[in-house]
Amino acid sequence: MTDQGNGAQGQLFSDRAVGAPAYDEVDNDAVGYRGPTACSAAGITYRQLDYWARTGLVAPSVRTATGSGTQRLYSFRDILVLKVVKRLLDTGVSLQNIRKAVDHLRQRGVRELANLTLLSDGATVYECTSAEEVVDLLAGGQGVFGIAVSGALRELSGELAELPAERLDGSGQQVDDELTARRRRRAASA
Repeated sequence: MTDQGNGAQGQLFSDRAVGAPAYDEVDNDAVGYRGPTACSAAGITYRQLDYWARTGLVAPSVRTATGSGTQRLYSFRDILVLKVVKRLLDTGVSLQNIRKAVDHLRQRGVRELANLTLLSDGATVYECTSAEEVVDLLAGGQGVFGIAVSGALRELSGELAELPAERLDGSGQQVDDELTARRRRRAASA
């Protein structure tokens, strides 16, 4: 990628992706998204989401299901990992190799994930944090595909801005949105 004005090569990995939200805004455990919202944003089915949560591939970090009728709440980071898992599956990477990649992703915050590119040859997933690492991997001559996590982060930020979220107060209790509060009042008065 070259800069049209001066012929210099553009930066492949930046500290902050253009148009991306401030990372402290999205890496917030006080905000959670219910399963259907997570599915919509990540482009997966509810069945996939449920299976991945039950098997520990991507479990909700804001609130887990504690029994029948309880809602899981996924953080922004959880949904970002779901989106990356979906992209890896779409390119043919095995679920076993995806589990290994997710174990590494799970240890990272949103800020670190945004500066990460995943490359795969279809069998192995490689984590690259610099242009030099990408070039070294490509030098082998084998075909690979890449997932720029910063691109997925930007997409997800835009999608989640349009979808419902739930806020938790400092005690970990759910703060009801207006519709939920009305339903509770109606149920209490009935």
